[in-house]
Amino acid sequence: MIPTLSVITAAHDRIRPHIHHTPTLTCQTLNRISGADIYFKCENFQKIGAFKARGGVNAVLSLTPEELQNGVTTHSSGNHAQALAYAAGLVGIKAYIVMPRTAPQVKKDAVRGYGAEVIECEPTLEARESTVEQVIAEHGATMIHPFNDYNVIAGQATATKELIEDHGLFDIIMAPVGGGGLLSGTALSAHYLSPKTDIIAAEPEGAADAVLSFKTGHIEKAPYIDTIADGLLTNLGLKTLEIIRLHVKDILLVSDPEIIEAMRLIWERMKIIIEPSCAVPFAALLRNKERFAGKKVGIILTGGNVDLGKLPF
Repeated sequence: MIPTLSVITAAHDRIRPHIHHTPTLTCQTLNRISGADIYFKCENFQKIGAFKARGGVNAVLSLTPEELQNGVTTHSSGNHAQALAYAAGLVGIKAYIVMPRTAPQVKKDAVRGYGAEVIECEPTLEARESTVEQVIAEHGATMIHPFNDYNVIAGQATATKELIEDHGLFDIIMAPVGGGGLLSGTALSAHYLSPKTDIIAAEPEGAADAVLSFKTGHIEKAPYIDTIADGLLTNLGLKTLEIIRLHVKDILLVSDPEIIEAMRLIWERMKIIIEPSCAVPFAALLRNKERFAGKKVGIILTGGNVDLGKLPF
């Protein structure tokens, strides 16, 4: 069942002792460059370095003792992996994390640092899912999906809940879209707390499945996969697609050069570390300045887990 406001509020109360209430930063220079009044919700300062801590912790803390007893498992390129490893550590259970072998080393190291077991697989969705099935068969672990899970979505919704409670109503709130867990939660919190706010997502041209699914109403695959935004490579799920089609206004596409430029601007002007996937909404705003001119815009800065040895600039 799609999370209600009371479910999101309960999730927030459940996870509050284990997450950061992240700050929201503004930058006059970026406002001048963009022509918009931007509030950056800094989930790059969150536990494990990304918003995914919210959904992972809520999902684990929502499990029954029986579901917890054999540990948890998931597949993730990095941030959900770290979130689940962190959450499993909070309750003292084992986490088996399936990660594509091409995932950034910094993310693999972080997952192991939280005490989880990393099982590497080929960088395809099919390989991820089949490897998780093997883990479940061998260990009896409970699967927590990275995004197609209402407990995960309710947890991710708390970032926008905080943003609106801290800074009032917005004309537009933006989030990137990969599997759609954050975007779904963002849309739900805005729908309940600021219903006149438009939710606009952003997606790389090199992983443009969500924009197609948004139009057709069916889970679509991207025409091709080639993007620096490694956290946005997954397809939508049925649960996230339903919420997105109900409550999201539009999905905008951006190129990798635009993502890199937006990332560099935030590094240079705001002096904070963000990863490429995190820069996608700001890149979309810069590409479509006329649409955002003079608007009060919230942007979820999703994470800062970047491999410093592989910076694109």
